[in-house]
Amino acid sequence: MTAANPTETAAGSVPEATDRNVSTGPAARARLLSGVPPTLLIGVAAAVVLAVMPLLLDEFRLGLLTRYLCYAIVAVGIAVAWGRGGMLTLGHGVFFGLGAYAMAAHMTLAAAPDGALPEFMVWNGIGSLPLLWQPFRSLAFTLAAVVVLPGAVAALLGWAVFRRRVRGAYFAILNQALAAAFAILLIGQQHLTGGSSGLTNLPVLAGVDLSTGAARTGLYFAVAGFLLAVWAAYTRLMDSRYGSLLVAVRDSEERVRFLGYDPTWVKASAYTLSAVAAGVAGALFVPATGIITPALVGVIPSIQLVLMAALGGRHSLTGAAIGAVALGTAETAFSESFAGGWLYLQGALFVAVIALAPRGLAGFAESLASRLPSVRRSR
Repeated sequence: MTAANPTETAAGSVPEATDRNVSTGPAARARLLSGVPPTLLIGVAAAVVLAVMPLLLDEFRLGLLTRYLCYAIVAVGIAVAWGRGGMLTLGHGVFFGLGAYAMAAHMTLAAAPDGALPEFMVWNGIGSLPLLWQPFRSLAFTLAAVVVLPGAVAALLGWAVFRRRVRGAYFAILNQALAAAFAILLIGQQHLTGGSSGLTNLPVLAGVDLSTGAARTGLYFAVAGFLLAVWAAYTRLMDSRYGSLLVAVRDSEERVRFLGYDPTWVKASAYTLSAVAAGVAGALFVPATGIITPALVGVIPSIQLVLMAALGGRHSLTGAAIGAVALGTAETAFSESFAGGWLYLQGALFVAVIALAPRGLAGFAESLASRLPSVRRSR
């Protein structure tokens, strides 16, 4: 009787260590990621990047980033109205200002001693708190006003304008005129708004001293959270049937009308959503910066907000948000390095983007990604 070969026994009884049906290489990881929605990947990546920023930036730079993220919220809304709906909105400073002044009114009253009037009202000879200001003693009312005021103004304006089929350059000029009128109104009503100086010295929100480092970091995370929430909600909406209908209205409004849909409400609702995002951003901007003035909500800031969306790519909500942060960062870097000519550098940046990437940074990234497979195959 012959003894079994140990090598044969081991080979016959022990399974192979490597399963040929399982791959752990790059191809397998690519197949695994291909089943994950791109929106989820972008959201997770953005959340990770935003979460580590407080570890990488000092308090001053983190405050600047908080401000840029507020602008990014507005840019996401502009991408909905302009990029998907075809409505060039050159007056979003109005909705940004409505949310900002509502929050500033509450913070001004919270900072004043019990029963005392804000200092600018005393200087203007006001003897008692105006009726318009009294509801803003309540934080709950203020938070509701931040959403309702911009949304109501946009809904009424959109319904009145779009039912008359005002579009294109006429709609853009109307928005710009609205922003100019709003800034003039704020300056003229000095006893109610602080005039050209605006509302300043706003150190307290909900009983929290915003001058501390912990409060500033917490405020940063709050703004980042709102940005992710607005981006996720609007992205999901644009991926729905409503988003397809909005794009159809942009491309051929008359054809959509012939199919039985009312383009007025489709466009007015997108315009309203865009305004609500701007109002929320304005309300977050005030505690982040401690100031709001007419110079921050007029014609020029409104145009700058549109340029942020254009730089990132108005057809992409993600690109619009990135464009706002990129433009804010570039503006700060240029102004610090070239104090006398940073506006020229900013203009050169826009010219370069328009010349090299007419669809913005997002369009450039998509074009580059589409070329990579063909480059690999050619190799």
